[in-house]
Amino acid sequence: MISLRLFFIILFSLCHHFSFAQTAKYDRFEHTFSSSKDYENALYDVNTFDITFSSPSGREKTVRGFWDGGRNWKVRFMPDEVGVWNFRSISSDTNNSGLHEVKGTFECIENESELDIYQKGNLIQPKGTYHLSLADGTPFFWTACTAWNGALKSTDEEWDYYLNNRKAHHYNTIQLVTTQWRGGTSNAEGKVAFTGSGRITLDPTFFDRIDQKIEEANEKGLVVSPVILWALPFGEGSEFSPGYYLPIKEAVLLAKYIVARYQGNHVLWTLGGDGKYYGDLEERWKSIGSQVFGEGKHLGLVTLHPHGLSWIGDLYEDQEWYDVVTYQSSHSNEANTVNWINKGPVADRWQKIRPVPLINTEPNYEEIGFKITAKDVRNASYWSVFAAPISGITYGANGIWPWLRNGEEIENHGSSKGTHTWKESLDFYGSHQIGYLHEMISKFDWVKFRPANELLVEQPGDKVFNHFVSVVANEDKSTILVYSPVKQLVKLFVLDGIEYNVRWFDPVKNSYQAISLNKQGHVLEFENPLEQDMVLILERSEL
Repeated sequence: MISLRLFFIILFSLCHHFSFAQTAKYDRFEHTFSSSKDYENALYDVNTFDITFSSPSGREKTVRGFWDGGRNWKVRFMPDEVGVWNFRSISSDTNNSGLHEVKGTFECIENESELDIYQKGNLIQPKGTYHLSLADGTPFFWTACTAWNGALKSTDEEWDYYLNNRKAHHYNTIQLVTTQWRGGTSNAEGKVAFTGSGRITLDPTFFDRIDQKIEEANEKGLVVSPVILWALPFGEGSEFSPGYYLPIKEAVLLAKYIVARYQGNHVLWTLGGDGKYYGDLEERWKSIGSQVFGEGKHLGLVTLHPHGLSWIGDLYEDQEWYDVVTYQSSHSNEANTVNWINKGPVADRWQKIRPVPLINTEPNYEEIGFKITAKDVRNASYWSVFAAPISGITYGANGIWPWLRNGEEIENHGSSKGTHTWKESLDFYGSHQIGYLHEMISKFDWVKFRPANELLVEQPGDKVFNHFVSVVANEDKSTILVYSPVKQLVKLFVLDGIEYNVRWFDPVKNSYQAISLNKQGHVLEFENPLEQDMVLILERSEL
C-alpha cells in the first residue's frame, strides 16, 4: 500500500514524463534536462536557462541551470524544507522543448546524516551581526584551510586523507580554486576549464573532478569556499588570472556557470581571488558581482578575496550581493603587516560599516619564504581574530596551497626547493594550533565578544610593534580574553565589584593553567608565565 499523497505524486510525474525522485533536506538535488537540439557554444547561444523551485509551503526560488556537455543540461539545488517540491524551467530558446517550460517534482525528506551542515543547514549571515551561522542559528566560527590546488591536483586517496586530517583538527571550511589560475595552469589530467578570452569555450569535463572534490568535502561536514575567478592583476602569472584578463562579459558568463554548477553544495562563494577591487578596477568588479549575484539567482553567501594589505569594506558595503568582508594580511611578520592587522582598517573601520563578518582568509602561510614559523602564524591569527568582532580565521602552509609533492615546483612562484610537501605540512605546529584556537574560542559565547583594547592601561604595541596586546570582551565584561604575544607586563582595567576566575590558555600545547592575579584597585597586573604567546581568560566568578 502507498499513501494517497505519494500516489498523486507518482501520477503527476508520469503525466509529465518524469520519474519521482527523493532528496534529503540540505543535500544536493540534481536534475538532468535533455536539450532537443545541439548548440555551437551553449554559453552564448542560450542566454537564459532558469529553474524556479516551489517549496511545500509555497516559497519560490529561481536559480540558473548549466550546460554539462552535448545535449545534457542540469540544475542543482539545495532544498531546505521537507515535503514535495515542484520546479519549472524557462529558456531563452523557447523552441527547445527539452529546456523550456519543462516541469518536474521531487520529495525532500529528513536528512539522516548527523553532520551539522545536514541537520542545521547552510551558511547564513544573520542580519545585523558580525558572524556566520548555520540556518538554524547555530554560530559558525570559520576555521578554514587554504588548498587552492586541492581540487585541481589531488588524487582520490590524497583528498580523502586531507579532508579527514582537517576535520580531525577542527577545521570546518576548505578554500579552493575552480579554474586554471597562476598557481595551477591545468588540472591533473592536463585540462583547463575554458579556452579563449574575447569568446571562450568551456570544457565541462574539466569540472567533473571539482564536482567530486566539493561533494566529498561536504560529505565529511566541511563547507567549501570556491574561488570563481582568480584575479591577481600584477606580477608573475597574472596572465593566468581569468578574473583579470577576461572581458567583463566572459568573466560573468564563466562565473554564472560555476555558481550554477555548485550552488547545490554547501559553499561560500569567493567571487575573485587575490584581486585589486578598488581604484581603476572597482567598477569592473562591482559590475561582475551585480551581474552574477545581483539578481538573486543563486544559493550561498558571497565575498571577495583581495590582494595583500588592501581594504574594500567601505567600497562594497552598498553592494547587496557582498555578504562577508574577507581580507588578506599577507605573509610577513614585519612592522607594516603587524600594524596593518592591529591598527589598520579592519580594527579601525569595523564599527563604521554595516555589520558583516570580517575574516582574515590569508594571514601568514607557515614556511613561506622559509621564514614564517608557527609563532608567526599564531600571532597573525590571534591578532586578526581579536581585531574585530570574532568571526573566524584561515590557515595556510606553503606546501598545502599548491598541493606540492616531492620533486615538484610551485607554478609561477619562484623556486620551492626545500618546501615540505602538502602532506607533511598538515602536521606543522601552526596547522594543529589553529585547531586549538578553534577549540578554545568554541568554549565561549564568542558571538558576543567585541574588541576591548580600551581596558588596557597602556598598549605595549605602541612601543614595540610585535608586542601588541589584543583584548576582547562581552558587553558586561563578565568574560575577557587577552592575547599577549610575548612574556611581558600587562595592566588591565577591571570593573569595580567584579571578581574573576582567571586562567591561562597555552596556544602551543592546547592546555590551561588556573592562577590568581595581583589586583591594585581597579587594575590587574600580569605577565605571561612562559616565554611565548599566551591567552589570559577572565570569567566572572559566581559568588
